[in-house]
Amino acid sequence: MESIPVWQGITLFGILTWIMVSSYLNVTKKVRSLLQPWVAHHVITGTPTILKIQNHQHRFLDALFSGLSCVVSVPFYTAFLPLLFWSGHVKLARQMTLLMAFCDYLGNCIKDTVSAPRPNCPPVRRVTTTKDEEENALEYGLPSSHTLNTVCLSGYLLYYLLSYTKWEYASLELAGFSFVCLFVGLIAVGRIYLGMHSLIDIVGGLGIGFGIFYFWLAVHEYIDNFLVSGQNVTSFWATLSLLLLFAYPTPELPTPSFEYHTAFTGVALGIVAGVQQTYYQFHHEAVPCIFTPQLSIPAFLGRILVGIPTILIVKFCSKALAKWILPIVSNTLGIPIRSTSYIPMLNGSVTGKKSNEIKQSSYVQKLFFFSHHDSFDVDTGIRFFQYTGLAWSVVDLVPSLFTHLRL
Repeated sequence: MESIPVWQGITLFGILTWIMVSSYLNVTKKVRSLLQPWVAHHVITGTPTILKIQNHQHRFLDALFSGLSCVVSVPFYTAFLPLLFWSGHVKLARQMTLLMAFCDYLGNCIKDTVSAPRPNCPPVRRVTTTKDEEENALEYGLPSSHTLNTVCLSGYLLYYLLSYTKWEYASLELAGFSFVCLFVGLIAVGRIYLGMHSLIDIVGGLGIGFGIFYFWLAVHEYIDNFLVSGQNVTSFWATLSLLLLFAYPTPELPTPSFEYHTAFTGVALGIVAGVQQTYYQFHHEAVPCIFTPQLSIPAFLGRILVGIPTILIVKFCSKALAKWILPIVSNTLGIPIRSTSYIPMLNGSVTGKKSNEIKQSSYVQKLFFFSHHDSFDVDTGIRFFQYTGLAWSVVDLVPSLFTHLRL
């Protein structure tokens, strides 16, 4: 049995201590009482700026900014990242997946801690052309997740291209940097134009995004080395993921943010577990990349045709398995559970507003002060295992199929 490195024990114990201390001292509400009024004031005073931008309303701008918002949304990255893995750019893919999970978790934590409103609609015109945008509008405003994610992911993509490929001309580097700046700027202006964010949300997204980006540049090689050759990688990451679920702050009112982070935290765990187990088979530096004789365009298209249906089947099966196993385990351990959507038989104990409050109430209080709450929402565990299974299949099961099919 492998020994547990000291730093892993210190990290997990530190997070657990923070969970207990912050819950006992009610840190979230105290921080919110300091920041929320200030942010809300800037949201209100920033409304005239939004209206000035929206005075240039045009159908072309509606389509442009709505399309850009879809391109940098979480569902887009969820669909894009598997293709990046299967194209042979495995290091970039795993780094961007973990960076996305980090951005999603930290950004949503700040959103639900501050619980600052979005711009009032009306007078602001809010454009939501997709279901994803309608759900985004239910979240709190600060920071703008689209802006934060775009800064981090487009910035890291440019960094990777400059670091790991040989661009012979400085003009190409300047063009790449200019494109990223333009792209970030369009996303930021677009979120205001669409009525989804105020100026303070955008500034917050930019500031936090740059902070996360530079932090990631300092630690990404250490994380990658740990991922591919460290000790107790899967068990440590699984424990870390579960603790992060409990460490998530309770928002003032329920929002979809917790569901988003739960899903992507599961994705990160599935990627880590799969890559750590199959690094020398499918994820080492010498794997064939697209546009090379070893991985032609037809072969890559074949990978997509095989891979996409496979991960969707695994996602369905993981959800079904979790819906069967988790209630049995909970009943065995004597833990009362409920379900807000996934298991209709468990949907009757609490309804309406009460159900949402329990869904996002402090998980730490449920853990340590169990008598104060009715039940656990089993949907959180189901969603977590569902996306863990999906991500594992992307980096383990599907590449195995590629090998057998010679793709």
